[in-house]
Amino acid sequence: MGELRPLGEDLTQESRALAQALRELFEGLDVSVRRYAARHSRDPGTFSRYLNGTRLPPWEVIMGIMTDLAEHRGTTVTAEAIALIRSLHGSAFDSSSSPKHAAEIIEQQLADADHVSRRSTVRGDVLGDALLERQSRIASLEVRLTQMEAALSAERERAGQLTADHPDVSELRGEREVLRQEVSRLGGELRAAHEQRDAAEARCDLLERQLAAVEHPVALPAAPPPRMPKVLVVDDQPDNLLAMTAVLDSLDQDLVKVTSGRDALKALLHHDDFAVIIMDVQMPGMDGYETAGHIKRRPRTRDVPIIFLTAMGVDPEHTARGYAAGAVDYISKPVDPWALRAKVAVFTEIHLERRMTP
Repeated sequence: MGELRPLGEDLTQESRALAQALRELFEGLDVSVRRYAARHSRDPGTFSRYLNGTRLPPWEVIMGIMTDLAEHRGTTVTAEAIALIRSLHGSAFDSSSSPKHAAEIIEQQLADADHVSRRSTVRGDVLGDALLERQSRIASLEVRLTQMEAALSAERERAGQLTADHPDVSELRGEREVLRQEVSRLGGELRAAHEQRDAAEARCDLLERQLAAVEHPVALPAAPPPRMPKVLVVDDQPDNLLAMTAVLDSLDQDLVKVTSGRDALKALLHHDDFAVIIMDVQMPGMDGYETAGHIKRRPRTRDVPIIFLTAMGVDPEHTARGYAAGAVDYISKPVDPWALRAKVAVFTEIHLERRMTP
């Protein structure tokens, strides 16, 4: 079994206590971190950070470890054990919730977005060079074909009859067709790389505004708007909706809360003027990805930004799928209240700016 990484440095006492308890539980499973993460379709790096205390795991992850351990030992999870770990989890969450912690979360997201931007820029440069090289080769072939076809035409006129194309001409035409197909493919990949770069750059700009909002809370315009825009919160767990209400209550906005993707679509039909949608990814029936797809297909709602909440860890696979579905932001459970408030405040500020623009 692969060894666990050492506990993170500079952990709070509460985070260290939770991490040590989780490590004791996990070691009882007698399985490597990588194998266990693969078993539950989780990112091994994220899961490792849960166990070394540098990232607070969602409660669903902790319950999964406890349930798996009980099954491994042929026992059941006791209410006392659940209560103890829940208490440690709550204390760790309370101790880690601060503007500094929120800034760390957003800074990591900014680093990830910057990495995507730089990687797609490099890929775009490589694709652009390859595209130019194919186009240059096609141009050279066109010259050669023109010369050979002119020579064949002159030969036909002298012979006074039709003659078959020279084998070299047919070969050059075939080569030209192959190159044209490559140009079409490379052009599509280049457009995709540019779109990925532009989207990553837009996320970088947004995340920088969110960092500023953590350090200096966003203030409303000097002349308050006649009505604040709404925030749609979508989560199938009533406890999570209550937590969202408590976190966002200080922003003084109208929260519309629903418990399913279908109810979210209905709410968007019956209400308007939403600044942002906060949506859980894992929901029974219509999950967050499918719901976001429906929202983005509707002209009336396609421009409303979506923040995905996920207990699966913000790894590249899940974020890529979320961005493809139309999300503009991601945040892990348990939700850091400072980070979420900063994100919602920035989206609200952007919405008000657009509303006041003639």
